[in-house]
Amino acid sequence: MVQLRILSLWLASLLWLVNAVPADDIHVSDPLKVFSQTEDYPLPNQGNIAAHDPNILRYNDNYYMFKGGMYLPVFKSDSLGGPWKRIGTVFDGPSVIQKQNRTRPWAPTTVERNGRFYCFYTISMRGKRDSAIGVASTDSIDDGSWTDHGALINTGEGPQSHIYPYTVSNAIDAAYITDQESGKPYLLYGSFWHGIFQLPLSDDLLSIEHPQSPDAKNLVFLPDRKVKPQEGSFMSYHEPYYYVWFSHGKCCHFAQGFPKMGQEYSIRVGRSKNVRGPFLDKDEQSLTDGGGTVVFGSNHGVVYAPGGIGVMAGNSSDPDIMYYHYLNTSIGLRDGVTSTSRLQLYRLSAWMAGSKGMQKSRIDRAP
Repeated sequence: MVQLRILSLWLASLLWLVNAVPADDIHVSDPLKVFSQTEDYPLPNQGNIAAHDPNILRYNDNYYMFKGGMYLPVFKSDSLGGPWKRIGTVFDGPSVIQKQNRTRPWAPTTVERNGRFYCFYTISMRGKRDSAIGVASTDSIDDGSWTDHGALINTGEGPQSHIYPYTVSNAIDAAYITDQESGKPYLLYGSFWHGIFQLPLSDDLLSIEHPQSPDAKNLVFLPDRKVKPQEGSFMSYHEPYYYVWFSHGKCCHFAQGFPKMGQEYSIRVGRSKNVRGPFLDKDEQSLTDGGGTVVFGSNHGVVYAPGGIGVMAGNSSDPDIMYYHYLNTSIGLRDGVTSTSRLQLYRLSAWMAGSKGMQKSRIDRAP
């Protein structure tokens, strides 16, 4: 079986970056033992904006980017490479969800459905499970008039938090997918604890279908590990497969110490012909049994801890675009989440299917 791998392109002109070292804001005694020098992955095509857990929506020949931050900022550009102009925020003040950190929602995912836009967002605090995923909606992104509908799900405390799977999961990092045949909408969420779950949404996207007994599917899980660093999921469709992408490892706050090389964020994936799974990696291992093919990791001593992935669907003339954040060691690694995370972009092309799962996926530099 041909291994799933990333083909590096356009490296020669960028080799000067290979030996770059971090800025002095976090001391690294031996960068060669922390930052992978591998050339198995291509160097980044910059999105030219600082972003952590970015989300990009294409609409009317423009691109809209949402990212975590005060009142959830929104940016607009006519090109993926920028420049990006801030056009406002989703919220005018704190979220209506009565939990900690209400002024700084995390990890937004915004979609358009039936002419209306819906932004799923997280209210949480680092290392805590008292979390919620909420939703806001608007008829116009540019006008900036959003309605905050509050929490879809709660974990830790709050309505329905005593119901499975909320009792074993963490309500952060929302993602969205629709069944290609029925149009039925689904919400993905989860981080650490019991991994990543999928739930059917009501048709108006404002509640979970059958909230007292949600039809939950556990899509990603590490059954034999005490620490289960899986989060930041995203689901995409490329005929005939649904793909579950997720981040695995430590994302940030490296002033407290760097993990062993390879234990920082990397991007992993599995696929299924059914929107509800089960999802398998290229070796046919289930994602609920610790599976997940690594498709992008730290590289060249410059790109560190890539994750927070999203995929923007292409069309007959444009390929799917994969986007995510990473830390650039030549810029610096301050002890924060958003200060040094950068947007990165790639084409997804040459999708190939075989009798035993994924044979090949190629990631090229986006224009």
